[in-house]
Amino acid sequence: MVASVAQKRGYLQRVLERWGHVLQPVRSVREEQRSGYRDRVTLNARWDALAGWRFGMMRRDELIPIPACPVHSTRVNKLVALLRATLPHHANFPLAYLHVAGGQATLVVKARNYEPADLDVLRAGLSATGIEGLWVHCHASAGRKLFARSGWHLAWGAPTSLDASGLVHGPAAFQQLLPDLHAQAVVLARDHLDPAPGVALLDLYCGIGSTLRQWVQAGASAFGVELAGGAVDCARINAPGAVVLRGTCEQRMPQAREWWHDGNHSRRACYVNPPRSGLEPALLAALVHDLQPDRIAYLSCSAGTLARDLAGFEAAGYEVSSIAPFDFFPGTHHVECLALLTLGRSLDAGEPAFGGGGSSRR
Repeated sequence: MVASVAQKRGYLQRVLERWGHVLQPVRSVREEQRSGYRDRVTLNARWDALAGWRFGMMRRDELIPIPACPVHSTRVNKLVALLRATLPHHANFPLAYLHVAGGQATLVVKARNYEPADLDVLRAGLSATGIEGLWVHCHASAGRKLFARSGWHLAWGAPTSLDASGLVHGPAAFQQLLPDLHAQAVVLARDHLDPAPGVALLDLYCGIGSTLRQWVQAGASAFGVELAGGAVDCARINAPGAVVLRGTCEQRMPQAREWWHDGNHSRRACYVNPPRSGLEPALLAALVHDLQPDRIAYLSCSAGTLARDLAGFEAAGYEVSSIAPFDFFPGTHHVECLALLTLGRSLDAGEPAFGGGGSSRR
C-alpha cells in the first residue's frame, strides 16, 4: 500500500507540477479494503476450444484471462465462475463482453437476437452470486461502443438495484467505487461549493445523480446533464427536484444558460466529473466566458487532461485552491483528483480562454 500510494503521488507531482503547492497527500483506504472492492467492471469474453469460456482483458490481440481477480468483488468473481460453467457454446451464444455495474450484470452478445432457453442453467444459479438483475444486450456491432440504445433484454431478476448509498442504478450506470472514500470527496466538494437555498448549482456529467442529490438536499437549485439515458432516468429518481436533461454537456448549454441566467440566484457554482478526455473546449469556453460560476469543483480521472483544463481556467481568472487526490482504484495505477477553483477576476470579452491558440485543442 505504501509503495503504491507513493508511486501515485510521484506521478501527480510530475504531471501537476504547476500546482504542487496546493497538491494534497493521496487519500486511500485501509489495507483490508484494497481487495475485493471493484463492483463495476467490463471484461472481454472469448471461447477457447479446450478451456471453454474465458473472461479477462485484451492485450493487443491476446486475451489475458482473469478467472478470480483479487480486486473484483465477491459477486463479480462468483458470476464469472458461474458463466464459465453454464454458458452455451459460442456458436449458439456469441458473447463478446461481460459488464457488471453493482447488482446489475449485462452479457453483450454480437448477434441480433438470442434464445432465452439457452440460459436456463445459468438462471438457476444466479441468486447465489449476489447479482440482482441479468441483461442480455444484443449488439451485433459491439466493439468500440459497448452499448447501443436497442437490443436490451432483461433475462432474469430486477431491472434496477440500489447501491451502498441507496441510489437507484441500472445495468449501464457509472458508479464510483469505495463509497466511504467517494463520500470524502463529495464532502470536500460540498464544503467548497456551499450549496444552500438561493444557490444555483450546475452538475455536468451528473451520472445517476449521487452529487445532484447532495445539492438538492442542501436546498440549492440544481441542474444536471448526462448523456446516458438510463443514468438520466435514475438521476431523476435519486435527486427529485433537480432538473436533469439528457445529452452532451455542450449540446445542453443553451438550456443550462437559460436556467442559469433566468433564475433568482444569489450565487452560482458548478460541479464537473468528466470522462478521461476532460472538458470539451467549447464547454470550457462557455464556462469561463458566459456562465462564470464563482466556484467550481472538478473531479478528474486523468491528471493529464486536468492539467490542461486547469491551465484554461487559470487563464480566465480562476484560482486553484486545492487538489485532493483519491485512490479510488487500489492495486492499479489509476488515481483521481478533486480540484477546487474560485473565480478571482472576470474574463474580458475579447480575451482567449486558453491563450496562445489553445482553444482549438481537441
